[in-house]
Amino acid sequence: MKVRTRVAPSPTGDPHVGTAYVALINYCFAKHHGGEFLLRIEDTDQVRSTRESEAAILDSLRWLGLSWDEGPDVGGPHGPYRQSERSEIYASYVRRLLDDGHAFKCFCSPERLEEMRVAQRAAGQPSRYDGLCLGYAPDEVARREAAGEPFVVRMKVPSDGVCVVDDQRRGKIEIEWKTVDMQVLMKSDGLPTYHLANVVDDHLMEITHVMRGEEWVSSAPKHVLLYRYFGWEMPKLIHLPLLRNPDKSKLSKRKNPTGILFYRAMGYLPGALLNFLGLLANSVTEGNDEMMSLAQMVDRFALEHIPLGGPVFDTAKLDWLNGRYIREGTDRDGFVTSVRDWAFSPERIARIAELAQPRIERLSDLGGLLAFFFSGRLPVTVEQLRGGKLDDLALRQAFALAQWELDALRDWNVAGIEAVLKRIAETLGKKFRDVARPFYVAITGSPTSVPLYDAMEVLGRDLVRERLRGASDLLGAPSKREQDEWKRMSAPLAEVSAE
Repeated sequence: MKVRTRVAPSPTGDPHVGTAYVALINYCFAKHHGGEFLLRIEDTDQVRSTRESEAAILDSLRWLGLSWDEGPDVGGPHGPYRQSERSEIYASYVRRLLDDGHAFKCFCSPERLEEMRVAQRAAGQPSRYDGLCLGYAPDEVARREAAGEPFVVRMKVPSDGVCVVDDQRRGKIEIEWKTVDMQVLMKSDGLPTYHLANVVDDHLMEITHVMRGEEWVSSAPKHVLLYRYFGWEMPKLIHLPLLRNPDKSKLSKRKNPTGILFYRAMGYLPGALLNFLGLLANSVTEGNDEMMSLAQMVDRFALEHIPLGGPVFDTAKLDWLNGRYIREGTDRDGFVTSVRDWAFSPERIARIAELAQPRIERLSDLGGLLAFFFSGRLPVTVEQLRGGKLDDLALRQAFALAQWELDALRDWNVAGIEAVLKRIAETLGKKFRDVARPFYVAITGSPTSVPLYDAMEVLGRDLVRERLRGASDLLGAPSKREQDEWKRMSAPLAEVSAE
C-alpha cells in the first residue's frame, strides 16, 4: 500500500504557520515512506473563501520549499482538488446516506435551534440536536419539501455507548456517543459541510493517513461513523499537537504573529522557517545538528518523535536559527539574492519610488523617509503616540478597532484601508486627521511620511497587524470587557465579532 497524505487548507484568510507545520509533517511522513503528498483546497465556505487567499497559501508553501504531487495547480488523477468544484460528488453520497437510512432531512429554523441550545446549556446538558425532525414520517417530510421549506441533511448518531478512536500516536481515545452532535452534512444551499466533504474526498483520493491538528479529536467519531455507514476502510488517524505561545496558550495572532507572510516580510529565510517548524514537528535526536535541510528532515522523520505536548513557537529560537542560516547557510551571492528578493524586487521598488519621488529634494533623503519599509517592529514610544489630540482611551479604541476591522477586510488595498480608518474616525466621533496621526506614527514611525494607505498596502496585512498590536500594547491592550463593548460600537465591527 502506497502511503498518501494531504494538507487541506481553507482559503479564508492569510496563510498561517500552523498550515505550514501540518503540511510539513504530512510531507515528511509521506516522503519518508516513499509515498505521495497531496494539497486539497477546502473552500465550502463560499462567503469567506477567495481565490486570492488560495493563491497566497500556495505561494507561501512553495516559498518555504514544499511541493505536492497532486493539487489544484498541478492536477492529478483524483481531481478536482477544490471542494467547490465537487458538489455533484457530495450530493450523490448524501443521497446514498438518505436512501440507506443513515441521514435525515432537518427543517428546524435557526431560531428553534438556538432556543434548544440555550435550554440545554441551562440544564447543564451537552449541546446536541434533539432529534425532532428524525421522528417525521416520510409523508410529513415530503409535505414540507413540497411546501418549499428549507432543510439541511443531518447524520444519524447513536445515543448510547462509546466510540473508540484509534490514534496512531496517542493510542485509543474513547468518546461517548451522547456527546456527539447529529452533524449537518449538507447545508440548505446544497453545499456540504467540512465533515462530509472531508471523508468523501479522503476516501476518493485514497488517503492512507490523516494527520491533522488535535482540535479535530472531538470530530473523529463523526468521521468514524461516516466511514462505517459507507462501508469504507478508514485511514489511519494521527492528531497533531497544536503550536503554543510561550504562555502555553494556543498560538494566536492576538498574542504572536502567525502569518507566514509576516515572517517573510520580517526577513526570515524560507529554509530557516521551515527548519524551525521541522524542529517543532520532530525533535532532533542526540548527535544531530538542529540545522537541517528538507531532505534531512524527511530522512530523520519518525512518528514517535512527534511531541504530544504542544510545542512552543519560540521566536527567540527562530531568530537564532535564522541567524545561522544567514551566516553559515548562505554564501555572498546567495545573501545578495536573498536581500534582493526580500526587499528590492522590481515591483516593490517601483511602488516605493512612486511614493517617494514627490517628497524628496536629494536622493540621500530616501534613507530617513523610507526606512520603515525595510524594518520589522518599529521603536515607537508612548510619547510619540500621545503627541496628537486623542486621549489614551480614544487611542486604545482606535488601534483595537483597526486591528479587528483590518483583519476582516476582504481585499487588502488602498481603498479598503482608507474606508476602515475613516469609519473608525466616524465611530469615535473624531476628526479624521486627529485619528490618522497616531496611525502614521504606529505604521511609519513618524507623524508625517509617504501616504499612509499606500504604505500600509505595500507593507502588507501581517506587518501592519504587528505594528498596530505593538502600539496597542504600549497603551494597554483592551480587556475582555472592553473588547466586547468596543466591538459593538459599529455595525461592521459587530459582524467581525460574530465571526
